Amino acid sequence: MEEESSGRKPTIRTVAELAKVSLKTVSRVINNEPSVLPATRARVLQAIAELDYEPDPSARNLRSSSAFVIGLVYDNPNSYHIIGLQNGVLSACRETGFGLQIYPCDSTSPLLAEELAEFVQRSRLAGLVLTAPMSERMDLVEALEARGIRIARIIAAAQDPQDGHPCVYVDDRDAAYEITEHLIQLGHQRIGFLWGSEEHRSSSERYLGYEQALKDYGITLDRHLVVKGDYTFDDGFRGARRLLALREPPTAIFGCNDEIAAGVLAAARSVGMDVPYELSIAGFEDSPFSRQSWPALTTAKQATGDIARYAARMLIASLRNDGENAIAQQNHGFAPQLVVRGSTGPVRLRPNPRQES
Repeated sequence: MEEESSGRKPTIRTVAELAKVSLKTVSRVINNEPSVLPATRARVLQAIAELDYEPDPSARNLRSSSAFVIGLVYDNPNSYHIIGLQNGVLSACRETGFGLQIYPCDSTSPLLAEELAEFVQRSRLAGLVLTAPMSERMDLVEALEARGIRIARIIAAAQDPQDGHPCVYVDDRDAAYEITEHLIQLGHQRIGFLWGSEEHRSSSERYLGYEQALKDYGITLDRHLVVKGDYTFDDGFRGARRLLALREPPTAIFGCNDEIAAGVLAAARSVGMDVPYELSIAGFEDSPFSRQSWPALTTAKQATGDIARYAARMLIASLRNDGENAIAQQNHGFAPQLVVRGSTGPVRLRPNPRQES
């Protein structure tokens, strides 16, 4: 206990002495290996908690031939989404004794495979969690795996792609259908749709859900109500101003994420429209934008942190070759859930000028 009394950080040796076990046993508990007896594991974990001991992944990497750090690779303009991903992966790393390195990149780079391979080698990483749109580029996925780099992907897909590459898939299509259906059931027939980035499959999946809902309810798709853009507040504002300037503007607008929807809300306010009485607005993801707006935004709750945590656990389980662990053996799907808030309401029929006269 000298380290604690002297103010120095406790070491793995301190943990072993307090738990009255070998250094090897402490290492096995930290690495979550299944060979440790439950009573022994509990004693080691209690010692770790009492000492507030935190393993040093970088030092462990230098001492071992095995790597205990993984990387998170992203290219996304949505800061809240990125924070959610980071927190989810970091949670899995803390649970399993792994470290984390974060790597922002340009998903369109033709040399991305070489860049990521160099990142893995330089940082001595055990594997990568790939987020969209990199995770949806099969040429990149295959190039990384050909280099022996272990990966887990987070992708947008209505079902398990069963393409032989491990992934966590998110059913954005069905959630977008549910949002559009909600607006239709409120009486809206002219529903605008603002795209996110076309490089992200989530944009096309959400559009397909919107399109299918209109079709199922017998509403003709008006191409003038669909505007391309990116996953940003500014594109939401610009897209909404364009839609609201139409001779027959929409009575509702579905933004491909909450930042876009918040931009729509700002655009509506800029022309003096009352939300939701003159315009209903819906977003996607349930980010802080949706809860902090006024009125709060109807959206689809996407558990970004849980999704990222599962992907990281899948990668780490595969690295340990844990054949008994179901996480390592199969892909897993998540389904965002509709959250109805104050930004959507029944359609308000505009008065007929002939009737007024």
